[in-house]
Amino acid sequence: MKFGVFTVISVAPVLAHPSWYHPSSLPWAPSGPNDVRGPCPMLNTLANHGFLPHSGKGISAVDTVNALNSALNINQSLAQFLFDNAVTTNPAPNATTFSLENLDRHDILEHDASLSRADYYFGDDHTFNQTVFDETRSYWTKPIIDVQAGANARLARVRTSNATNPTFGFSQLGTEFSVGETAAYIIVLGDKTAGLVNRSFVEYLFNHERLPTELGWQRPTDQITTSDLSNMIDRVVNASSNASGGAALKVRQVDAHSGFHR
Repeated sequence: MKFGVFTVISVAPVLAHPSWYHPSSLPWAPSGPNDVRGPCPMLNTLANHGFLPHSGKGISAVDTVNALNSALNINQSLAQFLFDNAVTTNPAPNATTFSLENLDRHDILEHDASLSRADYYFGDDHTFNQTVFDETRSYWTKPIIDVQAGANARLARVRTSNATNPTFGFSQLGTEFSVGETAAYIIVLGDKTAGLVNRSFVEYLFNHERLPTELGWQRPTDQITTSDLSNMIDRVVNASSNASGGAALKVRQVDAHSGFHR
């Protein structure tokens, strides 16, 4: 899957501070009673660390671009693309911000067969679900996750959801974000060229919604671009085809702009 050309806003660059890499110097606090979180472990993590507003509310384009660059070295174009999609989940007319709880709205960006959340059909699509994540991680059989293992885990979740959820289906954008989740943890937490990531880093982030600096992870030194994400998505898709023997799994397609949303 290839992304098109995105509108880029002018944002002052934010420099990464090496001190962030020391566990004791990277602030972190879980969400409080007036804070909101959503179905995306990485965005929840960035809010917990304060890169995004800790409340999880009123997240602007500037907030998003600065947070993704500062914490993860994601470049401006890709960060803006991600914001442009996230803001579509805000039901307010002409919205210019979004909240993490807006991301819960089903069949826009949130989708069935999450790596760590139950399907919307079962009543809670935003809270970490240990049973779901245990299925995902059971396919990461080695200390290092490669693209094939990542694809296998995602495909297993798709098959399980397809077999157990009578309303299972994907919008086109939901499909892209589903594959993109696997691509993202590989390129953000691991080696985007080799397509390898330390399993302990990935498990730590999903389980704690905290950057795995305590385990030795550091902010990527090479900037992560739209091309990096697109290329890794292609690699995950190809690996999924290998895992399924080239057979495409039939999935009900959902119109993201029709039906019911929260």
